[in-house]
Amino acid sequence: MKASLRLQDTALRYFLEVARHGSISEASVHLNVAPSAISRQINNLEDILGTTLFERRPRGMELSTAGEMLAVYARKNALESDRVVADIEALAGLHKGRIKLACSEGFAMDFLPRIIANFRKEYSGIHFHIHVSTPGEVSERVGHGDADIGITLTIAPAKDIHVVYRQPSPIMLLVHPNHPLAQKKSITLSQLQPYPVALAEPNTTVRQVFDICCSNLNLLFDPVLESNNIAALNHFAQFEGAVHFGGEISGRHQIANQNLVAIPIRDRGMNIRNIEVQTLSGRTLPAAVKVFLDFLVEKMKSEVDLKNTTP
Repeated sequence: MKASLRLQDTALRYFLEVARHGSISEASVHLNVAPSAISRQINNLEDILGTTLFERRPRGMELSTAGEMLAVYARKNALESDRVVADIEALAGLHKGRIKLACSEGFAMDFLPRIIANFRKEYSGIHFHIHVSTPGEVSERVGHGDADIGITLTIAPAKDIHVVYRQPSPIMLLVHPNHPLAQKKSITLSQLQPYPVALAEPNTTVRQVFDICCSNLNLLFDPVLESNNIAALNHFAQFEGAVHFGGEISGRHQIANQNLVAIPIRDRGMNIRNIEVQTLSGRTLPAAVKVFLDFLVEKMKSEVDLKNTTP
C-alpha cells in the first residue's frame, strides 16, 4: 500500500500538535491524550515515510526538512476538509459559518469590531473569533491555519503568506492637543528629545521602525513608559503629556474625539510600514470567509479613499 494512503487523520493531528508546541508532553496536555499514544503515532508516521520527522533537541522537538514538508501538507489537508464542510453548509445561503481572525492590537480596538458588526447586518448567522497578538504572531497563525484571515502591520514579507491587500501605514507622533508640539505640521525625531517619551515594546512594528531610525540618526531616548498595550500609551499621553507613536488606524478614535493629535514625522524610514490583509498561500477559502474578505478589503479601501479626500 502506498504511504500516501496510509497517512491517517489521527496521526497527522497528533503530529501537528507536536510540531506546534515543540514537545510531546505539551501536545499531550492540549490533546488530552497520553504521551505514549502520541509518540507511537509519530513513530508510525516515521516508519511509513521512512524518514525522521523531528530532530530531538535538549529543549524540545524541532521539525526536520521532511517534517516541514509533511506539516505543510497536513495543515492544508485539514483546512481543505474544513472548507468542504463549510461550503456544503453554505449551499443554502450564508446562514451559518465561523470565521477566525487574527490581528494586531490596533485593529481590535475599533476598526475590526465595527467591520464585523456591519457585515453581520446582512449575514447574521456568521460568527467570528478574533485573536489579538503581535504582528509576527498574526502571520504565524495564518501560516499554521489557526486563522482564516490576518490583519496586521508589517515591515518585511512573511513566509507562506498571500497578501490580499496592502496599504501604507506611516508611523506618526501622537500628542495631547495642549502639548507644545501639537500645532506642528510635521516633526523630526530629534525635536522630541526635550520631551518625555512613551514607547511600545520591541516586538511591535512601531518600536522596531523607531529603533532603526534612532540608530541611523544616532539618537538615544530613555522612555518614561513602555507598554505592550496601545490604549495604555494613548491614555498616558493624554494624562502625562508625553509623546508616543502609532498609526492612524490605532489612534483613530482618540484623534476623531480630539483627545490626541497626530503629527507626520519627516525622518526617512518612519514610513516603511504597511497594513496587510493576509491569507495562507495556496489555500482555497470557504465561501463565508471569501465573502467577508471581500467586504473587509472594500471597507479598507473606501476608508483610505475617504481619509485622503477629507480636507
